[in-house]
Amino acid sequence: MTRNSERNIELMDKYFSEGEKIAPEDMLFSYRDILFPASVSSPETLEALKSFEARSDDVILVGYPKSGTNWLEQMVQELADAKYTEEERKEIINAEKKVETFQRLEFGDPGIYERMKKLPSRRIIVTHLTPQLLPPSIFQSKAKILVLVRNPKDTAVSYYHFYNNLPLLPSFASWDEYFPDFMNGKLAWGSYFDHLVEWNKYIDNEKIMTISYEELKEDQVQGMKKIAAFFGFSLCEEDFLRIAKKTSFKAMKEKSSETHGKFGDVLFRKGVVGSWKDLFSKAQNEEMYRKFEDTLGGTKMAAKIKYDVYCKA
Repeated sequence: MTRNSERNIELMDKYFSEGEKIAPEDMLFSYRDILFPASVSSPETLEALKSFEARSDDVILVGYPKSGTNWLEQMVQELADAKYTEEERKEIINAEKKVETFQRLEFGDPGIYERMKKLPSRRIIVTHLTPQLLPPSIFQSKAKILVLVRNPKDTAVSYYHFYNNLPLLPSFASWDEYFPDFMNGKLAWGSYFDHLVEWNKYIDNEKIMTISYEELKEDQVQGMKKIAAFFGFSLCEEDFLRIAKKTSFKAMKEKSSETHGKFGDVLFRKGVVGSWKDLFSKAQNEEMYRKFEDTLGGTKMAAKIKYDVYCKA
């Protein structure tokens, strides 16, 4: 269960209710040439984000939408909270309730960043943003950043279903209508290729670690050990096994109504590697391969994603 499930459910119920009243053309706004959902953010909030004050012990989690950030967030919360007693966890949850935190750094009203100063350390902060849109203090501080990446084909498919099942975003009549918008970055949070290109510039930064969704799926315990070492979390072997069981896709999907309310059904769909094979045409396979090679070919980010392993037609 997430640290503050009650708050998550309250927010998502509100968003769902409001989203049903918004015309499709009003669901997104543009900020610095990137689209964002109007129900959960605003240009004023993104401007206010520049003033966010990072702490040296902040845990920053980054991932493009539908690359596995909800799964990663839950894992990291469990890893970070392993040292706390049940009473201490309740104190953290109560503090978050008072501050009225949101699930993503870029969500909420412009006053959220002032309120976040009241949160106890270590704060776990999740975002879908690229480096140039993050507040300068994150890079100026000693805060560590974990970047999650996923093969672009599965990300595209997962985001397609997410778009069509979430009333906060305009839906698409078909996969073929959606595909050009994914390829051209005409979706909320912009281009996944641009996202990867920008984070590739930081791949050798000692304060930043990149891990792939597929790597975590192959061996979650080993992946969590790497994450714990990076952030300096101290856990025993039993902790890792317990958390892996608690945060498996099956376990999280079964509890999704408790942790995320209506949003649970939208959030937890399949959680597998390779579902892109059901939708991609031969032409779309070729187009994405060319795009990947043109933007990321030969980079360390490309090596991390292993396109030839996970995206072979």
